[in-house]
Amino acid sequence: MRLAHITGSPLNPSHFTVVVRAIPWSPEESYSDSVRKFFTRYHESSYLSHQMVYRSGRVQKLMSNAGKMCKILKDVSIEQKHKPGLYHCGFCGAHSDSFKILSHESESARGKSFLIDDGCGGKRKKVCAAAFVFFKTRYAAVVTSQVLHSSNPMQWVTQLAPEPHDVYWSNLWIPYGQLWIRKIATLLAAVAFMLVFLLPVTIVQGMTHADKLQKTLPFLEGPLKKKLISQLLTGYLPSVVLIVAFYTVPPIMMLISTLEGSISRSGRKKSACFKILYFTIWNVFVMNVFTGTVIDTVGIINKLDSVKQLPAQLAKAIPAQAKFFMTYVLSSGWAGLACELMQLYPLLCNFIRRYIFRMKDWAIGTMSFPYHTEIPRLLLFGFIGFTCSIMVPLILPFLLVYFTLAYFIYRNQIINVYITKYETGGHFWPLVHNTVIFSLVMMQIIALGVFGIRQSPISSGFTIPLVIFTLLFNQYCRQRFLPVFKNHVAEILIDMDREDEKYGRTEEIHQQLHAAYCQSPSTSPDSSMAGSYHHQEEDSIQDPENVTPGKEASQVSPSWSIASTFGAPEPI
Repeated sequence: MRLAHITGSPLNPSHFTVVVRAIPWSPEESYSDSVRKFFTRYHESSYLSHQMVYRSGRVQKLMSNAGKMCKILKDVSIEQKHKPGLYHCGFCGAHSDSFKILSHESESARGKSFLIDDGCGGKRKKVCAAAFVFFKTRYAAVVTSQVLHSSNPMQWVTQLAPEPHDVYWSNLWIPYGQLWIRKIATLLAAVAFMLVFLLPVTIVQGMTHADKLQKTLPFLEGPLKKKLISQLLTGYLPSVVLIVAFYTVPPIMMLISTLEGSISRSGRKKSACFKILYFTIWNVFVMNVFTGTVIDTVGIINKLDSVKQLPAQLAKAIPAQAKFFMTYVLSSGWAGLACELMQLYPLLCNFIRRYIFRMKDWAIGTMSFPYHTEIPRLLLFGFIGFTCSIMVPLILPFLLVYFTLAYFIYRNQIINVYITKYETGGHFWPLVHNTVIFSLVMMQIIALGVFGIRQSPISSGFTIPLVIFTLLFNQYCRQRFLPVFKNHVAEILIDMDREDEKYGRTEEIHQQLHAAYCQSPSTSPDSSMAGSYHHQEEDSIQDPENVTPGKEASQVSPSWSIASTFGAPEPI
């Protein structure tokens, strides 16, 4: 399917583009001259041109913000369509002439935009040790991205460029030598956050046991004798508390993944997706199965004198948490699908802005599909279904209803609600495959424990080959399909290049590559052509090791429409 996606998808400028990082610093020539000389010397037959990456300063950020403000105010067209009116403030009830205020802001923004445009020259831009290098063919770009270009592996580092709308410009400014340190630091931060989150998990598990609640909070001894209150406090309330606590996980994991240094938005979401998946499996399943408190966890671990006891412990622990998992599926699964369908967060923001702040002309921005939150949730419910199916088969109808509803709801959301800004090309599928294989192995291990408790050696003997065959199937898939997700097929790329040359599309594609990766709306593509950088810019160039990443400015691929040239669908 991935190969069919590559051959059947519209022409993509990222197939012709390579990101070059860790460009060596030279006091004698600019980064642009170094890139041009290097690729002209070693890739003369395939090198087309290049475009440097800039680290915009405060003036550039102010100009971008002023441009966005002017665009919003122009779309409103207040002076032509409305008359000034008095409105009550949603909080204090005072009167305000909102249209008059907006009119003054419009004039002020236009003036600021003019001043910024007039004062922002090339010297205000700082050239980073990174560039987009364009090649004549897809095959040349792929070959260039996968070879070492220097005896020092920390210099002239190349990789295929992400799609224009997928580029995360802020992380391109990060010096390449910092990436390995950032990966270690973010891994430690994720593990530390996972350990800190044990506190709410411990509290939740303490709430699921009525006897522990009575010992900890003696005043609940009377209410807990009532069946309804007991079911509410020990069944429904713990899952609600855990779900509320989990709302803090995706933003924190996304922040950690951003600091990791990925240069693409899809790569950032993929990294966050990995972290959130492991986080949820650990805290929702492992900690809830093995523990009511951290002390209980230590006790169980001490009892595991050998690995042979692990299946038996799982077989005993899972039925004890059956009520919690069923409630979690209902509260987090079914209720989560209802919230996804109603879009509660944008609805709440729209209500506050329209009826409290009286912003009648405010419109909700376009949203992209949250892969990093929805994929881990789906995989978690699949994991729970596999592992609980033997001991708690009653949970399967609830999961079947969930996955059926999820198919129709997510299909509707992807088609009608979310805007596809870039294609991931199936890069999330290896994560899905590995999680399913892990779920199958865990289910088979639990089956071994169940048959061991019931003293059924014949059934255990038939289960062991299932584990072996599952691992062998996983290894086959890694050898047969995983390389297709990690690498590009030369045969397909060469055929696509020959087809473009046959139908005369090559020259048109080459002419539009610069506009596709234009970093700033104020920078015309022509000014970024190879060889157009003069030595007068060297005053603003810094050593790459002294450059620190800043916050991401509003840097969007501008006027060139990918749809007009490459046939990609325009956002609705």
